[in-house]
Amino acid sequence: MSNDPTMVGMATTPSLSLPAPARRLSSRPAWLVTLLCWLIVVFDGYDLIVYGTTIPSLLKERGWGLTPASAGFIGSLAFAGMLVGALGAGYLADRLGRRRTILWCTLWFSVFTALCAVATGPEAFGAFRFVAGLGLGGLVPSANALTSEFVSRRRRSAVSTIMMSGVPIGGSAAALVGLWLLPQHGWRSMYAVAVLAVVVLLPLCAALLPESPTWLRTRGRVDEAVAVEARYGLVHDAVESPAAGHHRPGFRSILSGQWLRPTVLFAVATVATLFAWYGLGTWLPKLMASDARFDMGQPLHFLLALNLGAVLGSVVTAWAGMRFGPLKSAIWAAAAAAMGLAFLLTYPSDLLPVYGALILAGVGTHGTQCLIIAAVANHYPPALRGTSLGFALGVGRIGAVLAPQVGGWLLAANLGVGSNFLAFSIAAGVAALLLLVTLLATRPAARATSVGAPAELVH
Repeated sequence: MSNDPTMVGMATTPSLSLPAPARRLSSRPAWLVTLLCWLIVVFDGYDLIVYGTTIPSLLKERGWGLTPASAGFIGSLAFAGMLVGALGAGYLADRLGRRRTILWCTLWFSVFTALCAVATGPEAFGAFRFVAGLGLGGLVPSANALTSEFVSRRRRSAVSTIMMSGVPIGGSAAALVGLWLLPQHGWRSMYAVAVLAVVVLLPLCAALLPESPTWLRTRGRVDEAVAVEARYGLVHDAVESPAAGHHRPGFRSILSGQWLRPTVLFAVATVATLFAWYGLGTWLPKLMASDARFDMGQPLHFLLALNLGAVLGSVVTAWAGMRFGPLKSAIWAAAAAAMGLAFLLTYPSDLLPVYGALILAGVGTHGTQCLIIAAVANHYPPALRGTSLGFALGVGRIGAVLAPQVGGWLLAANLGVGSNFLAFSIAAGVAALLLLVTLLATRPAARATSVGAPAELVH
């Protein structure tokens, strides 16, 4: 296996490189860490998007008495749980370790998503969705913190985007599984699928997923870090070492001094991005079934187009993030999503333009969020990486919480499906503007040489 640090490890620093005998001991590829985290994120995406596939069935469930507004409230509960989970797990990932946090989050969200299958009423169902959201929200910042520390800083944009393609792939799987399971076995079977993560994936990750050597070094466990680096063929990066900058993990650090402005800007941009992405993921099947002008086929096909667009767009955004920088690329991705959603307001009469607009929306909304994650991972030092990712994604969940509610209110007010597309388009446009402000605000800091300075944020 190649030991080229730009391909499998961290940037080369001769004074801190592992000796040749240690490098020859490498027995596992560094991409295995990304693969394992990606598989977990696929289940995360399935468990999150599955609610959107079951809303039409839940609205018809006898004895539940759900309306679009109440269904929107239940949809928001999972995102409210994700808000708490992202804030807490990002902090725990810096305190207790990336690996341990990932494993517990996976067990947590899988069990409580599966319990939704046996819910006896909307109250129990909503409670299970909220509690599952704690694990769903905690996984992404923890997994991104881990994978970002098994690649060079230059390649974090690509790896983050590719790994996060697991969310729309999971959403696509939910749409495909729904086409098969819903007609024959009903909505409960869709949630029972979540138990597969506990039975199959969790034991695999417990056996193979390592702890981050960067995190181990921040805890003074240098011998363990060296052993992990040797096993995975990594070369330690001096600017990732604790000696390069002392930062106490916690929200106080990222909300003060040089970190305050980018922390707030990244978080608010994430609010707007997740409002558009999860609003579409929750309401798209219902929206396309509610207006005769979009009566062009199975509503789940439109959700599938949105998620496939996000998957296919991962390749484009990964390349763009490496070529132009994650933040610059995110601005263009958000603008593309805004234009795609605005196009739907013209109510195109042909199926192909509708699919094209939804694919563009998927590329833009999900791609923007992936690039924001990469930008955050580059901008903060290792001791603050999990906390900063958790804060951006946690606060960003405010947008995810509001989106199902707003979508339900707009439908309940009989404002038409166009009002939803307009709201999500505006959110994507706001995200583009906020990211532009972030780029301008952080550009001077890119010249800094201290650890965590966003040298790759712009360039």
